[in-house]
Amino acid sequence: MQTRVESAPLSPAAIPVSTDTPAGTPSSEGTAFGVLGGISFAHMLNDMIQSLILAIYPILKGDFHLSFAQVGLITLTYQLTASVLQPLVGMLTDRRPMPYSLPVGMGFTLTGLLLLAVAPTFPVLLLAAALVGTGSAIFHPESSRVARLASGGRHGLAQSLFQVGGNTGSSLGPLLAAWIIVPHGRGSVAWFSLAALLAIVVLLQVGRWYRQHHVSRSKSTSSHLALVSLSRNQIIGALTILGLLIFSKYFYLASLSSYYTFYLIHKFGVSVQSAQVHLFVFLFAVAAGSLIGGPIGDRIGRKWVIWVSILGVAPFTLLLPHANLMWTGVLTVIIGLILASAFSAILVYAQELIPGRVGMISGLFFGFAFGMGGIGAAVLGGLADTHGIEYVYRLCAYLPLMGLITVFLPNLERRSHA
Repeated sequence: MQTRVESAPLSPAAIPVSTDTPAGTPSSEGTAFGVLGGISFAHMLNDMIQSLILAIYPILKGDFHLSFAQVGLITLTYQLTASVLQPLVGMLTDRRPMPYSLPVGMGFTLTGLLLLAVAPTFPVLLLAAALVGTGSAIFHPESSRVARLASGGRHGLAQSLFQVGGNTGSSLGPLLAAWIIVPHGRGSVAWFSLAALLAIVVLLQVGRWYRQHHVSRSKSTSSHLALVSLSRNQIIGALTILGLLIFSKYFYLASLSSYYTFYLIHKFGVSVQSAQVHLFVFLFAVAAGSLIGGPIGDRIGRKWVIWVSILGVAPFTLLLPHANLMWTGVLTVIIGLILASAFSAILVYAQELIPGRVGMISGLFFGFAFGMGGIGAAVLGGLADTHGIEYVYRLCAYLPLMGLITVFLPNLERRSHA
């Protein structure tokens, strides 16, 4: 039976929240950096594989004679598969943790990867994307729980370390595609199955630690659950605001992750390989930014990080459609650094709103983020077909202004001292 416990406070101002470990355990054992390193490394390999789909869009568009809307449909299929399943996986594992589901999820990703390399038709290509999405749905909720379990009470830091692995992997995909897949063709995607096999080996070790850790805690103490002093309506309202912020963040990110290469090729006439290198630089900035939000949130509070990372990026997104090639590269790096710092803070803030539901909240927010990215890719692809790719970037530039609604989020740190 799963236990829920009070963790050590994140900072002098932070509210106490429940984790999957007994009271006092995090502070007494400290942060398990070896486990965090393993789960972050697996996240890197997982998201590197997934980002190959985005990175080879120009190749797929040419091979299958796709429209922008069909390109968006690939992302929609992958993202919606992940978004629908992730909350369900999270709810299930809240009740019954499944340590070895992690390598199983990577097995789905491996199967989708191999199918992507040999898909003869567009429907089979969509099936490959769905399998990769299923792998993500299984991987993310439980791996996020492992990160929290290994945090030693430093939940923001743990989620940032977990996130930086995934974002680093996402940034590597376009670069590896430019070096390997573009010169050798779509069939060379199959070589990346070696990365999936390596991830399975790592996740088997992580799963073993998770099983032993969870069992030892279950035997040692009873459950303890901290309560946030908010009404049900206040919690629902706060979750709604967080959902709107996720919408603005991932709709905007979809414009860059799915269509940045096409934008650069169309507006500046760069080669496919050059465009993929630009995409790598942007995604690497996203990876670096994801490491910032969690630790800062541990110190000054999640709300301030959320506020700055969403609204603070607006001046740069508004400038981007009017920049030349050099400044486009500079602005996208700044955008990636600032915007990426939001997710870890949003996720830990939500976990503190509803203590003891780590899997459900992680699955819900990862799933919603994937879903918004997928819907965004499909909608923006249709707009690109109708109005042109530059119109997409002029329109999306206003999305970060939604960060203004952060002002309505409850200040959990202040409330805990009321």
